Amino acid sequence: MKPFIIVILMLNSVAMIAQQKTISRKELLKAAVDQNVKSAEIQEITMAAGLAAPKHVHPCPVVGIIKSGEAVFQIEGQGSVLLREGDAFYEPKNTTILHFDNASAEKPLIFTAIYLKEGNEENIKFIK
Repeated sequence: MKPFIIVILMLNSVAMIAQQKTISRKELLKAAVDQNVKSAEIQEITMAAGLAAPKHVHPCPVVGIIKSGEAVFQIEGQGSVLLREGDAFYEPKNTTILHFDNASAEKPLIFTAIYLKEGNEENIKFIK
């Protein structure tokens, strides 16, 4: 009986090692969120080729990831950056977003936005 248990334990160890080799983690973003988060709303957003988002603010923090395409992203007071597929981003609450624009004139931009809500605040407010 003892050899059988040893074989089972060895096989279990081999299986665990094999599983560890198939899972990897890559840090995409760390952001300090100055808010008590009580709920999250997740949206997949598609922007047509060449479309530029109007200047806006979010009444709640937003984190997201680019699913496909590229975006020109700029927070007021900072330089613009090009976000590519797989890049994560953070939009602080009540901060003006000057650009979140589709960088391509040919392809749509698809991204996931996660709105971290304290209450029932809106997702976005456009600035005129």
